[in-house]
Amino acid sequence: MTRSTHRTRRLLQATGVGAAALLALSACSSPSASDASAKPGGSSASSAKLSGTVTVFAAASLKESFTTLGREFEKEHPGTKVTFNFGGSDSLAASITAGAPADVFAAASTKTMAIVTDKQDNASAPVIFVRNQLEIATLPGNPDKISSLKDLTRSDLKVVLCDTTAPCGSAAEKALAAGHLKLTPVSYEQDVKSALTKVELKEADAAVVYKTDVKAAGDKVEGVDFPESAGAINDYPIALLEDAPNPEAAKAFIELVRSAEGQSVLTAAGFLKP
Repeated sequence: MTRSTHRTRRLLQATGVGAAALLALSACSSPSASDASAKPGGSSASSAKLSGTVTVFAAASLKESFTTLGREFEKEHPGTKVTFNFGGSDSLAASITAGAPADVFAAASTKTMAIVTDKQDNASAPVIFVRNQLEIATLPGNPDKISSLKDLTRSDLKVVLCDTTAPCGSAAEKALAAGHLKLTPVSYEQDVKSALTKVELKEADAAVVYKTDVKAAGDKVEGVDFPESAGAINDYPIALLEDAPNPEAAKAFIELVRSAEGQSVLTAAGFLKP
């Protein structure tokens, strides 16, 4: 074999190796189908792409559980931040319809949700994600021996209710009507947390609040069940709002709330499944 033949064979071998390397490099750099679908505009947006602030207006009774879920959301989606405005659902609805910027609304009743969605053509259809039931909150140890809703009508007791425009107040009114009872509270509070605080501070002997709030208060109050509450259970709807500043992240937060993980947090807080 001549030197020329050897040189030609070595050249062909080198060319083959180079071509193989180029093909391998091309394969590594070419986007796969899964990579393409993960990009914005693909078939499914990657959760890693979520960023920015999600503003959630939520009923006061959701404070503990939603705060927990907000922290979990931020952990699962680095670069996001969940901010909350907790309060009476009626007050929150009024703020939203007045133009307050928000991504998500979670109300303590379908009636207050309708105040918002009926005025927003592009709001998503509300979905019920939990339910809540009333309970009487008394001072620790129940020193006044309250055992029924009727006991709250005693003249020697200072009782607090939520305002009738708030879902907790509307539910209490419904329960009282079911028991054919009339009750004049020492005050009407704007939301359920405010009503509960009156008992915690010993400014009231009892308040009609939600089971979830009694549970969240721990040993600061004692809960008393009453049968009339079964006919006054509130459904809690959640919706993505019209012109939400961060709709993609907002949708992901709603998905977390409705997921098995979210439902686990909510039921642990005392909420009922929808």
